[in-house]
Amino acid sequence: MTRLGHEFSRPELLVRALTHGSIASATRPDNQRLEFLGDRVLGLIMSEALFDADAEASEGQLAPRFNALVKGETCAAVAREIGLGDVLKLGRSEMLSGGRRKDALLADGMEAVLAAIYLDAGLDAARRVVLRLWKKRLSNVAEDSRDAKTALQEWAQAQGMPPPSYEQTDRSGPDHAPVFHITVSLADGRQAEARGAGTKRSIEQSAAKALLERLEGQP
Repeated sequence: MTRLGHEFSRPELLVRALTHGSIASATRPDNQRLEFLGDRVLGLIMSEALFDADAEASEGQLAPRFNALVKGETCAAVAREIGLGDVLKLGRSEMLSGGRRKDALLADGMEAVLAAIYLDAGLDAARRVVLRLWKKRLSNVAEDSRDAKTALQEWAQAQGMPPPSYEQTDRSGPDHAPVFHITVSLADGRQAEARGAGTKRSIEQSAAKALLERLEGQP
């Protein structure tokens, strides 16, 4: 995969990292063990990057930033950006059920690939790949890690309002990859919307963030 920016000296590691359990066999092991290792490799690299990036940040500030960078949804998003789903090795049933688009499979595959790079060329090589692929997210993590739903509720309470309400106004797409349309409303009628794939909660977070940004721009 040229988009990784790493040339494998042991390409069999990449093949294993891309092999899902639905097509694994005695002679073709799946990527679960690599996924386990890759999760830890990613965690170490992100912990180190966050520690170095902000010498003033407390543990309480670093923890949500870390979680935002290593969570499954983020790993899946990075995997989509490099087209990882197109090269995953899946069984027929998994392919027919939309496995190449599933967050869980993409996240596991991404972590397995990072482990493969680590085993192939060491921590420095894995670090270079991670810091390049996560560069934009690392730059924006302080803002992105803020829990928008909690912040919006606190804002409403400070104004003497009840908590904001969230309404699912539409849902489309197949069951394995739903697309939600969420509207968040305040008691005074101000609203914001968000639409996207993922979990319902993640789209609610996006709607809350959109409304917060709108409120911050108003007197």
